[in-house]
Amino acid sequence: MYELIPYIPKVTWNKGKLVGQKLPLKLEEIWSIRTRLDISNNLRELTMFNLALDCKLRACDFVKLKVKDIAHGKTVQSRAILVQQKTGKPVQFEITKKTREAITSWIKACYLKTDDYLFPSRVKESQHLSTRQYSRIVKRWITSIGLDPTAYGTHSMRRTKASLIYKRTKNLRAVQILLGHTKLESTVKYLGVEVDDALELSEHTDI
Repeated sequence: MYELIPYIPKVTWNKGKLVGQKLPLKLEEIWSIRTRLDISNNLRELTMFNLALDCKLRACDFVKLKVKDIAHGKTVQSRAILVQQKTGKPVQFEITKKTREAITSWIKACYLKTDDYLFPSRVKESQHLSTRQYSRIVKRWITSIGLDPTAYGTHSMRRTKASLIYKRTKNLRAVQILLGHTKLESTVKYLGVEVDDALELSEHTDI
């Protein structure tokens, strides 16, 4: 006689979880997080937040930024270039005045040298902030202003400024360059602009 084994349905890994593109932050949400970090005198995370928005880098590239990547001597540059880990191709990004001031203060406060990682890890086993640690920090920012942390992530930091630039200019090619995408189709899909534009057109069409 064969023993009958009861069937146990397999639970999918994403059951009950929100999956898909992570949402970008809105302007008012950016300022809410920035103000909280400023008031709490959290220079490390304020620097991290401002730079993450400016550079639009993937988490794997962002956590490995070194002082020499964004500064010459004691001067933080207004523009920088980095070879992306995923594509092996260079991408350029701007560093705004507000961000440069935060970075300068951060480097000085931590006595960072040219070859040091910009955001050293607080865990002995790692030289720089890990993507997991970075993700936890982003979730904390999101939670601090009452947003759903499952709808946002490190990719939200990458998408935020790119989304705002597209909404203001409708210049897909510029956003493609800033994100370091090889194909324009990737940028279209990444921003979801076809859906957004279609809905906007529909909203402004009265019948």
